[in-house]
Amino acid sequence: MGRVWVRSMFDAVADLGRQYLERSSKESQVASAAERCRDLMSPHGEASGTALAQEIVGLYRKMSEGERLAFLDMLANEWAPDSDRIKLAAEAYLKRADQDTLIALSAAAESPRQELLRRVNIAPGGTAMIIKMREEILANLDSHPHWRPLEIDLRHLLTSWFNRGFLQFARIDWRTPAVVLEKLFEYEAVHEIRGWDDLRRRLAEDRRCFAFFHPALPDEPIIFVEVALTRGMADKITPLLEPGTEDSAKEPPDTAVFYSINACQDGLTGISFGDLLIKQVVDALSSELPRVKTYCTLSPIPGFRAWLERTGPDSPLESFAHEERSMLSDPLWAEREMTRRRMQKPLMQLCARYLAQEKRNGRPIDPVARFHLGNGAAIERINWGADMSEKGLRQAAGMMVNYVYDVDDIVENHEAYVREGKVAVSTAVRGLLTQRKAAANGNGKKEAS
Repeated sequence: MGRVWVRSMFDAVADLGRQYLERSSKESQVASAAERCRDLMSPHGEASGTALAQEIVGLYRKMSEGERLAFLDMLANEWAPDSDRIKLAAEAYLKRADQDTLIALSAAAESPRQELLRRVNIAPGGTAMIIKMREEILANLDSHPHWRPLEIDLRHLLTSWFNRGFLQFARIDWRTPAVVLEKLFEYEAVHEIRGWDDLRRRLAEDRRCFAFFHPALPDEPIIFVEVALTRGMADKITPLLEPGTEDSAKEPPDTAVFYSINACQDGLTGISFGDLLIKQVVDALSSELPRVKTYCTLSPIPGFRAWLERTGPDSPLESFAHEERSMLSDPLWAEREMTRRRMQKPLMQLCARYLAQEKRNGRPIDPVARFHLGNGAAIERINWGADMSEKGLRQAAGMMVNYVYDVDDIVENHEAYVREGKVAVSTAVRGLLTQRKAAANGNGKKEAS
């Protein structure tokens, strides 16, 4: 109710301020928005400033893709820091390094567009516009490298505006407004929601869905996680998605399985929320369901097949016999029972190597592994035939992995990962690594570590 009142107030202020603005219908969208940006940074009263910000938001929404790129060019070029001012401030600081010269240098180094964007943000829809701007920038940064300082400014602002103090934690259930439930269809990227019956199943009594929201985007989840309450650790995805059974409903759960985590706003990429959400969910479930003692995931392994099939003399497939390589290249290999049995052991061994040992810059190359291991989880178990869907086979030959969040080990695992790049693994996974190394040495090949 409070958010609705605040939004109505800003709308009224903006409407009042429009009487002070002169608009030209002959201007292009970009030129018009650029002019209003200049006006917004000039001395205006609060009412006209809010109206200007709202007009900028409205113009941006109407722009074509080409116009939005031109608008971003304008922000990158016209609103960059003044290099001469920075130089003078730096020289003054070097001559006399005190509080005053440091403040002056900091003020000179901050680009004017940060203040411009803060003022745009006061308009209804301003935050959403800024998120969309960064989404557009990230999608086009390779072809527009001069946008990098602009992207850094946007990331700086959004990191401040979307810190934990502003995020609102909420459970999503069948009583949640439909406008929010519909967003789950749109943003679910791990396991597609196939209609309202499927969604109802995911919000049933033995399931939980939690999300972070932000006051500026009241109907837009920032990130959400789907949880299955089970007896024991799940090793296949299908039972978690299909309708429940009476037997499963009779036994109290002892395990919470995080089976789908979805970041919803591409413009917030690189701003971490997932670790905060998982910790919040564990706290919430611990209070609600004290019998639940195990917190784990059933996670995809999105980069395994691509890594497995890389070419070159160090290709993991080189450790396969020629016949095994031929089997794996057959698109229907997973439908043949004998082939699956033959491939199971070597593929699970290589998957353990991929998750625990294959690294870039000291961190696992698999993005999901980086996320959970960085949060203090351990690789508990690799599950064969866990996801036999077309996507599951394409990504990881049908395998999925359980990461376990053990409350007693989370801090130690996190510290070892951050300081030494050490990956926490269970005895079972360590056994797969040992078997793979022995097999490689037996074939006269050196196993990577």
